[in-house]
Amino acid sequence: MDVLNQELVLREIPYGSAEYQKMLIFRNLHMRVPLGLSLFDEDLSGEVNDHHIAVYRKGDLIGGCIITPLSSTTARMRQVVIAPEYRNHGIGRMMMLFAEERTAQLGLSRLILDSRLSALSFFEKLGYRKVGSQFMEVGLPHYMMEKRIR
Repeated sequence: MDVLNQELVLREIPYGSAEYQKMLIFRNLHMRVPLGLSLFDEDLSGEVNDHHIAVYRKGDLIGGCIITPLSSTTARMRQVVIAPEYRNHGIGRMMMLFAEERTAQLGLSRLILDSRLSALSFFEKLGYRKVGSQFMEVGLPHYMMEKRIR
C-alpha cells in the first residue's frame, strides 16, 4: 500500500453542505474546466437524492464520486475523480471499493457507470465490464460499464 493511503479519510458528505459546495468546485476544476465546460452550467438539482463520497488527505479534498440509485437493484456511479497529483497511488481504487461498499449498504447489487476511454483499464482492473458500444459524452469517447457488487 502506498504511504499516501495511510493518511486518507473517506466519507459520505451531505448534499447542500459546505463540503458539498467544495466538491462542486473540485469536480468543476478537474472534470469540466479541462474540457472547456462548466459544471455550473448543468442542472445539479437532481443531486439531492445522490450519495456523495469524498476523499480527504490531511483535511484537503483530493477526490470524490457520486452514487445515484436508479432502481431497487442498480445505482449509477458518476463524477469519479481523483486530483491528478494523487493518481496512481491506489487512492482511486480505495475510493471505488468504499463506494461499492456504500452501494451494498443501500441494498443495491449492481453498479453502472460511463467510463471515459482514458479510464477504461482502471475500471476493468476493478472488475467492471463494458456494456454496449462506444459513445460520446462531454466531447469524449465513453463506454458504459457494469459490475455486480453482491
